[in-house]
Amino acid sequence: MVTAAHPLPATRAIRVRHLGPNWYASVMGTSIVGTAGAALPLHLPGLREVCTAVWALALLLLLTLLTARARHWTHHRDQARADLLDPSMAPFYGCLSMALLAVGGGALTLGRDWIGTGPAVALDTVLFTAGTAVGLAAAVAVPYLMGVRHRVQAAQATPVWLLPLVAPMVSAALGPLLVPYLPPGQPRETLLLACFALFGLSLLATLLMLPLVFARLITSGPLPLALTPTLFLVLGPLGQSTTAVGLIADTAPRVVPAPYDRGFAVFALLYGVPVMGFALLWLALAAAHVVRARRHGMGFTMTWWAFTFPLGTCVTGAATLARHTGLAGYEVLSVGLYGLLVTAWLAAASGTVRGLLSGELLAGPRPAPVAPRPATVRTRSGAVR
Repeated sequence: MVTAAHPLPATRAIRVRHLGPNWYASVMGTSIVGTAGAALPLHLPGLREVCTAVWALALLLLLTLLTARARHWTHHRDQARADLLDPSMAPFYGCLSMALLAVGGGALTLGRDWIGTGPAVALDTVLFTAGTAVGLAAAVAVPYLMGVRHRVQAAQATPVWLLPLVAPMVSAALGPLLVPYLPPGQPRETLLLACFALFGLSLLATLLMLPLVFARLITSGPLPLALTPTLFLVLGPLGQSTTAVGLIADTAPRVVPAPYDRGFAVFALLYGVPVMGFALLWLALAAAHVVRARRHGMGFTMTWWAFTFPLGTCVTGAATLARHTGLAGYEVLSVGLYGLLVTAWLAAASGTVRGLLSGELLAGPRPAPVAPRPATVRTRSGAVR
């Protein structure tokens, strides 16, 4: 909070004081709209061009946020450190990793149509390397801070805690796109098996954290209204892991020696089908909580971006299963989920634009009103406090 004794300089830097790492979720959510659309088993005229334009928007958003966050760390280091020590904000540092990775993967999937294959490979290489490094750092640092500095309790568990643990899974899903551009032999196999290791790292860490989230939801009641959209974050590791094993299986032939190359294809099916089934169960549960929250007055916050990226990973996961099984059911599922994704993106994007134009999203916490005579203040029920 700004006081008279310590006024902030009248610069544009003031506007980014409360620009937290959670804003990278808007980059993730926008990028996945493009890449998930490109993965659909559809060949509609103009679809790829629209998806490429959405990816370009995500790239622009990433560059803007990286600049704004750099200004945040330069002018507001106290607030940046406070975010790291805040158990409700620190997990969002995983969003930086996933934003870098999502835009990098989109460069090879879509961006190459506009910027060429060579620049797309170079861009993805830089963003994949940086995103993976940041993701691994967050996967270690955030749980460490939670155990040593945050002092959180099980009853405080929310799906936000999954964010730093899911970031390596995004690397596992997007790393195979770079494998064909490496020299044949050990470089390709090393990267592919490293992606499989990242898959295991993120999966096992998620399996440790998810029971806490589910237990808190069952034993302590619904999440606060503003946090209810974060229930969709659970879909992230489910859909992304299904996508990861599918893409690893697609890349394994001629990279991993037999019979292990065929084993990846078998594993992709045996793993992906039940996990996607659980994802649909969780989607129904999360949607029911969101409907309840809306009836109780849930308004727009930046947590609405939690509807987008996790749902997009389920689109790519269903599309991967459709490709591996040839079943029309998964094709229909991927298209239906994509419709939900676009709807969710429109809701989150429009709410963000309105919040930016009004200034509410970048405003600091409002001080609580001070009653002049607290002894005679009456509650809404009429009781005197």
